[in-house]
Amino acid sequence: MNLPNKITVSRILLIPIFLVIMLAPFSWGDIRLFGADMPVTHLIGALIFIIASVTDWVDGYYARKYNLVTNLGKFLDPLADKLLVSAALIVLVELGLAASWIVVIIISREFAVTGLRLVLAGEGEVVAANMLGKIKTWAQIIAISALLLHNTIFELASIPFDDIALWAAMIITIWSGWDYFAKNKQAFLSSK
Repeated sequence: MNLPNKITVSRILLIPIFLVIMLAPFSWGDIRLFGADMPVTHLIGALIFIIASVTDWVDGYYARKYNLVTNLGKFLDPLADKLLVSAALIVLVELGLAASWIVVIIISREFAVTGLRLVLAGEGEVVAANMLGKIKTWAQIIAISALLLHNTIFELASIPFDDIALWAAMIITIWSGWDYFAKNKQAFLSSK
């Protein structure tokens, strides 16, 4: 297994650690950060999520720079992204920090695009992530990070950045999903 794939696997392995830190019934107290009060476990969970998210860029960078792109990496990288983002969104709903209907829309788009990719793969076509898909991923990461950090920094200015970011992530997610389906509608028009 090459270095980019090991980095991707490490991202997957951080998910259960993130879940335990965020959801286990223990407390290390609260912390006040830039005007936002939050449990210490939420700060630690947010840092784990952010570190795991950054590894998405790192593994892709090394895979392209050193020509280490593999089929395993093509499979694991988007899987790791979807698992990490879905786990974090579900945690946010569990903690009452995100609206469940927005999370359902975001996760549904991920399932729908994955299904589209499977249909196209069955026809021998590979749908690479496009720029809008990458923007969608980073919009989701920013929104989730802001929510996990209880709107830190923006709380001082009374700006609901976390909520705005979640709405923006949802809109970009819908747009990105629409774009994938519009560009690949031939998969549903073929008679095979």
